[in-house]
Amino acid sequence: MASPDQSGSDRNADDLATPGGRKAVRGLDGRVLILLAAVAVVVYAFDQLSKIWVVSTLEPGVAVPVIGELLEFRFVRNPGAAFSLASGSTWIFSIVAASVAVFIVWFARRIRSLAWGTLFGLLLGGTVGNLTDRLFREPGFGTGHVVDFLTIWGFPAIFNIADVAIVSSMGLFILLTLRGVGLDGSRSSARRKESPSDSGRPDEGTAPRVTPDSV
Repeated sequence: MASPDQSGSDRNADDLATPGGRKAVRGLDGRVLILLAAVAVVVYAFDQLSKIWVVSTLEPGVAVPVIGELLEFRFVRNPGAAFSLASGSTWIFSIVAASVAVFIVWFARRIRSLAWGTLFGLLLGGTVGNLTDRLFREPGFGTGHVVDFLTIWGFPAIFNIADVAIVSSMGLFILLTLRGVGLDGSRSSARRKESPSDSGRPDEGTAPRVTPDSV
């Protein structure tokens, strides 16, 4: 005969196995996937529209103050990675970016957290934004130069909206990791509290306290 606790666990397991339980899980997945896709589309659209404006409006290499010297527009074409490193290996960055985008799309089904969905949306939109430049801009397919135009005083590199999204996703990754937030949205501390003791010892919270009066 099963104990009351075991019966309750069996009922919970049965509930998750029902069509209604599966529907609830799919609903949560759908909400996260919609958020991820929406963030990626907004980042991509903002990045590409800003680059179209820069190419059609700004002169290459000419600084245009936005907030004095603190923030300026300076149109450059970047054939490499950040700081124009590895300028002759643009095709490698194209392959890496395409691989990252495919991985995010494949991995998205495992995400249950809105925060992680936002993170991967930022990363996907930024990655595809710069990948579009490398695939379709001059000098050729897979070797195109990325349009950069944002400069901040004291920062040595010129960057774009896609770069901002990618760096923001890395910052959010560090924050979520430090806070112990898992892909399912739960905290690591909460998971430790809910998991049974591996040592088999009784819960310390139920152990009798020994006081001087009881000795």
